[in-house]
Amino acid sequence: MIPRRRQRTSAEHHASRDRWLVSYADFITLLFAFFVVLFASSRSDQQKQTQVAHSIQAAFQALGLFPASIPFTRNTDSQEPAAPVNVVLGDDLSASPEVQQDLARLRTRLTGLLSNQLAQHVVALRLGRDGLVISLREAGFYDSGSATPHVASQATLDRIAATLAATPYDLRIEGHTDNIPIHTAQFASNWELSTARATNLAKWLIVDHGFAPARLSAAGYAEFHPVASNDAAEGRGQNRRVDIIVLPRISVLPATSAH
Repeated sequence: MIPRRRQRTSAEHHASRDRWLVSYADFITLLFAFFVVLFASSRSDQQKQTQVAHSIQAAFQALGLFPASIPFTRNTDSQEPAAPVNVVLGDDLSASPEVQQDLARLRTRLTGLLSNQLAQHVVALRLGRDGLVISLREAGFYDSGSATPHVASQATLDRIAATLAATPYDLRIEGHTDNIPIHTAQFASNWELSTARATNLAKWLIVDHGFAPARLSAAGYAEFHPVASNDAAEGRGQNRRVDIIVLPRISVLPATSAH
């Protein structure tokens, strides 16, 4: 009886040692199913991302922010790497050599028209990263704390407007101040003053010179985009300005002639 009891005990012990194989097989099965789900989810995400990309492209092209010739797509073919896409927004649009040359010619034309104002340092012209910047210093165009250009500057503004009206490019008008706080019945801070100067000039271009509103944008930056140090009076005078930026982009296409 004793040998039989030992044999049964040995068999039971051997069977208990092999029970882990069942758990291991279940684990492998679950792990396989988990990776299948991950793979399916990744393929679905690629499709969703492609749909989102197309929606973004269509929306921004409708706003005139993406050139229609620049594709904004995602390459979902795993065999071929996606080509780099240079997507630029708004005024960061890299100008072609032809546009750069056109802006340079525009600067030369304005330099001749505004030679007196340039010599008096009430107007400054420069080609910057955003485009051609026409900087109107407060000393030549505004009374202190006022958002309305004074009468003496009207002829200069008319010459600038007439020149820009002949171009197809968009314009961004920016109001800037120095860091001296202002608090009046009309303007609670430099934010209100800088914004009012920019929007008033934009409205004047639309109403008095027939600019298409879609070509224009206006913004006020208060004292936070200085071009010189505010520690001295000369620098503060340079910072009190309204910048008209000729952007290297076109939102309003010229109308085609009817036949």
